[in-house]
Amino acid sequence: MQIIERSRVFNGHYKVNQLIVQDGDTQLKREQFAPGKAVAALVYDTDRQVYVLTSQFRIGPEAEILEIAAGMIDGGETPDTAVRREIHEELGYEIDKLEKIVDMWPSPGTSSELITVYYAEVSHRSGDGGGLVEENENIEMVDFTWDQLVAEPLQDAKTVIAVQWVRLRKS
Repeated sequence: MQIIERSRVFNGHYKVNQLIVQDGDTQLKREQFAPGKAVAALVYDTDRQVYVLTSQFRIGPEAEILEIAAGMIDGGETPDTAVRREIHEELGYEIDKLEKIVDMWPSPGTSSELITVYYAEVSHRSGDGGGLVEENENIEMVDFTWDQLVAEPLQDAKTVIAVQWVRLRKS
């Protein structure tokens, strides 16, 4: 298969492309959700010995969801710079140690979104967290011990991947 044409058909808060794909003698028309590139991190506070996750309303599940800190990479940012900014905005922390876990396609059948997932250790806060008012973010920070975290029925894929990564490191 080869993409022979791409056009933006919706350019709102979310973006949608229409692709014309050549498959042998057949041309197919497909839509592609194109949100951009993102970062996410499982944050561990080494002083308090807790994992710090976020809870916020998400449009997809139409509900509050528990997940690791995450956000979009802004123009000109590297993933490392973006994850540091997002952790500060959402949780108020500065990062002591950062380790990349994986670059992942959360929904490759429909979306071009690529998420770089990290593990971050922190020990000091320099802000309030909670997200940015100008982005209409209302983020609650939720602390978990390791035992509480692995007992939590997580539903977000990037969060499950990050927790499983730590679990493999602990075994």
